[in-house]
Amino acid sequence: MQVTRLLCGGFIVGGRMNHTMTDGTGVCQFMTAVAEIARNAASVPSVKPVWNRELLMARNPPRVTCVPHVYDEYHHNYGFPDADMVYLEDTIDLSFFFSLPEIASLKNLLPPHLRTCSKFEILATCIWRCRTIALNFNSSDIVRFVCVVNARTKVNPPLPVGYYGNTFGLQVALTTVGELRHNPLGYALELVKKAKAEVTDELMKSTADFLVINGRPNYVNIRTYEVSDIRHIGFKDIDYGWGKPLYGGPIAADIGLCFFQSSTNNKGEDGILAMVSLPRLSTERFTVEIEKMIREANGVNFSCFPALLRL
Repeated sequence: MQVTRLLCGGFIVGGRMNHTMTDGTGVCQFMTAVAEIARNAASVPSVKPVWNRELLMARNPPRVTCVPHVYDEYHHNYGFPDADMVYLEDTIDLSFFFSLPEIASLKNLLPPHLRTCSKFEILATCIWRCRTIALNFNSSDIVRFVCVVNARTKVNPPLPVGYYGNTFGLQVALTTVGELRHNPLGYALELVKKAKAEVTDELMKSTADFLVINGRPNYVNIRTYEVSDIRHIGFKDIDYGWGKPLYGGPIAADIGLCFFQSSTNNKGEDGILAMVSLPRLSTERFTVEIEKMIREANGVNFSCFPALLRL
C-alpha cells in the first residue's frame, strides 16, 4: 500500500494485489479493516479474515465435467497473435458516464421478454457490441465476452464470511463478429445472461480440476473482452477517519478489461461509469456507436461522453 498526500490536504490510498491470492472483495475487506483501526473504530477487524484455501481446491481425483470457454485452445494461446498486436501499441484510457435514464432507455432495443434484464447485463452487452464494431475485426472472427461472477454464494457450501481469497467465477459468451454485429441486441444479451447463469458450484469445481490436470494454463485472450462490475464491492464506503472517499476503485481499465463503477456526474445525476481502454484509432468509432445506440433506443440526448481522458 502507498499513501500520497495532496497539497489540498486530501490523500490517496493506493495498493496492488496478486490476483492468485485475493480479489476485489478481499482487497476491500483488507482496506476496510485498515480503515477501522486507523479511526480507532476497532482494535481488531469487524470481519475476521478467513484463509481456508482448501475449500476451493481441486477434487481428488479431479473430474472435469464443464470448462469455461476462456480455456478453449489454451495450448495454442500465448497472448495476442501478431495481427492483433496493433491494438496494444497505442491505447487510450477513457471513462464513459451513463445516467440511469440512459441505461433504462437501452432496454427499448430489446424484445419485451428481455427488458427485465439488469443494468449490468444491458450496459455490458452494449459496450461489448460497440467495442467489437469499433475494433473492425473480420466478420468471421470469434469474439468472447467474459462474465465475471462473485462465486462466494455459488459454491456449495457457501464460503464463510471473511474468506478473502480469489473467488470469481468465469464463463464466456461466444459468437462471431458478424453475428454480434448484424443480429438484434437481444441476441447478444441472451448470450451474456446464459453465460452468467452457468457460473455454478459444479463449474467452479470443474474449473479447479481442469487447472490441476492441465498445469494451470492461461485463458484465451484473443478477441476476448471482460467486464467487471465493482459497484457493490464497497470501496466507496471505506472511511479512514475523514469521511467516505470521492472515488474508490481501480485507476484504469485494460485493453481487454472494462470496469463498471457507481458514479455521479456534474449535474448530480446518478449512473454508472464505464472505464474502458481502446486503441487510439478506435475511440471515435466506439463513441459514435455508443451515441447511435442510445439515440436509437428512445431519442435520448447523448451525454455519456468520455468523462476522463488519459493520454
